[in-house]
Amino acid sequence: MSAADPQHHPAATSEPDPGPSTDATARAYVTIEQELTVLIRRARGFSAQMSREFHPDLEPGAYAMLLWLDDVGSARMTEMAAYFGIGKPTVSRQLQLMEKLDLITREVDENDRRAQRLTLTENGATLVHQARAARRNSFKVKMAHWSQDDLDRFAGLLTQLNEDLSRPAG
Repeated sequence: MSAADPQHHPAATSEPDPGPSTDATARAYVTIEQELTVLIRRARGFSAQMSREFHPDLEPGAYAMLLWLDDVGSARMTEMAAYFGIGKPTVSRQLQLMEKLDLITREVDENDRRAQRLTLTENGATLVHQARAARRNSFKVKMAHWSQDDLDRFAGLLTQLNEDLSRPAG
């Protein structure tokens, strides 16, 4: 994802290019902002494609919910809504479709019989694991020329970035 990439178009910003007179840290933050914007745009497109391949009726958000449910094992709808920062009606609509497609199941929460816990069905888990393997394979192909040290460093930096971004501001 470099400037030499013909599909790479840095985000338009109202800030001028920092140029040589600006310090290295300011230039790095400009690059980080631009490259993350490109990465997020590509990730959204990639998720939309993976979602369509997973099932043509699923929205990218539903695909992300399935991945998260696979990670956590089971969850309440309210936990899912809070994690994704979306309203219960939106989550409910997605869950109804996932249930109809035999991707998830709802069970009574043993800790609170008024609530339901969501889990992947066997079919849902199989499809999610296949999709994840295909996604990892895509990364392997695109990053095959990277050294092991670069892969390890990038994985560590992404983990560190996500941890820092999950902390409250301030």
